Amino acid sequence: MTDPWATSEIAGPVVTGADLHLEVRGPGLRAGLMDALREAVRTGRLAPGTRLPSSRSLAGDLGIARNTVADAYAELVAEGWLTAQQGSGTRVAPRAAPRRPAPPSRAPAGRRTPVGGADPASAGRPLAAPAGGPAPAPAGRRPGRVRPGPVHTLHPGTPDLGSFPRADWLKAARRALSAAPNEAFGYGDPLGRIELRTVLAEYLARARGVYAHPGRIVICSGFVHGLMLMGRVLRERRVHEVAVESYGLDVHWNLLTEAGLRTPALPLDEHGTRTDRLGREGAVLITPAHQFPIGGALPPRRRAAAVDWARGAGGLILEDDYDGEFRYDRQPVGALQGLDPERVVYLGTSSKSLTPGLRLAWMVLPEDLVPEVLAAKGAVDWASSALDQLTLAEFISSGAYDRHVRGMRLRYRRRRDQLVAALAERAPDVRVSGIAAGLHAVLELPPGTEQSVVQAAAWQGLALQGLDRFRHPSVRRGRDALVVGYGTPTDSAWAGALDALCRVLP
Repeated sequence: MTDPWATSEIAGPVVTGADLHLEVRGPGLRAGLMDALREAVRTGRLAPGTRLPSSRSLAGDLGIARNTVADAYAELVAEGWLTAQQGSGTRVAPRAAPRRPAPPSRAPAGRRTPVGGADPASAGRPLAAPAGGPAPAPAGRRPGRVRPGPVHTLHPGTPDLGSFPRADWLKAARRALSAAPNEAFGYGDPLGRIELRTVLAEYLARARGVYAHPGRIVICSGFVHGLMLMGRVLRERRVHEVAVESYGLDVHWNLLTEAGLRTPALPLDEHGTRTDRLGREGAVLITPAHQFPIGGALPPRRRAAAVDWARGAGGLILEDDYDGEFRYDRQPVGALQGLDPERVVYLGTSSKSLTPGLRLAWMVLPEDLVPEVLAAKGAVDWASSALDQLTLAEFISSGAYDRHVRGMRLRYRRRRDQLVAALAERAPDVRVSGIAAGLHAVLELPPGTEQSVVQAAAWQGLALQGLDRFRHPSVRRGRDALVVGYGTPTDSAWAGALDALCRVLP
């Protein structure tokens, strides 16, 4: 164990000139330092806003390498325990004060008192962990002993937010703003900026095999916005049912239901979604390039079956191409839309390739559908910032988007390879299924273990989601598995998240 005392002048709004006492224990110096800092923050000994010593200063005081301290700081920043800003140093992050638990004597008979306090509206309901959050304390644990929020998150659907190309984006924004015509600052065309639609038409044709013309592209504020517009259009067309995949996102099914549409689930087998079972539905929502979350690619015969159904029945295919650029074992399969542009609505997004915070997505529509979508959207583009659209157009046309996607493809591929290698070494009974693509992987578990693994992970500070979380309500429970989002952690947090995952696997 290293010397536990580190004395430093700490300048901050809460604590100044204080000794920093750290008990660095464990087999690894970095892990021990991180645990000591977490404990100091968790117990309140290091209050929010406290400025920590520089990595050089703390390393000298503890007698360890500066890189060890810098790496520990970086990972704790990524986890949310600390903050770091140029010129302000590293500080303890602000944290909401924990709610005071209700006195047990005041709990009405027959009602449960939430451990650690809860919203009054939830009183009387059985304790349950929020999605991805910590589980309730098991019986036998001391009252008031509540686990902190997740230290690592492996939820699928989010890219590495720390890898957003800030410098290149800022350059593109400056160029776009300098070249923007005056009318760009007014109320926008509901189709979206022509500059963005033009470069998207070229990019999608080149990279995804999409038949795209700027006049057929509508810019949306995210995929959900596009799906909401399509729900309105389909309802106006007197469509009653939109078939969906057996596994997917409930937010998508709920949007269609709120539009007055039923969402029957198509059967699923070892080859993917049974598009040959399409019947009287007016449309189908599918993820053919990389099924979410199961992880397979729709085979050629079933792609053809979907298109044949759409032509014969006059139906529409809503193609969700959410992460089509990220395929690691071969060239990405082209978009389904290229098989029949008049029967497929192609929906793409920047949420996985760049960041969901940008709130930019696009639909490539059959020609006869454009007026109906514009009517549903409204007379002006109230949803998407014109300046962000112009910046994305410049970002794509300059080649920065292609460079970023190639770089992230290598990064995510490396993470998936590391995940597979770690499982082979530490959890050989757990198999990775699905194609080598996207930002998540499905880990097959022994029967009956999914919920226990998710709960055990929550108690270890690891937010995981099981496959059952994505099952359509009409589908019987299937196999036990985890849906692991290896794209979500930052680079500095990935190693810790992977280690935590391996510790909870059976």
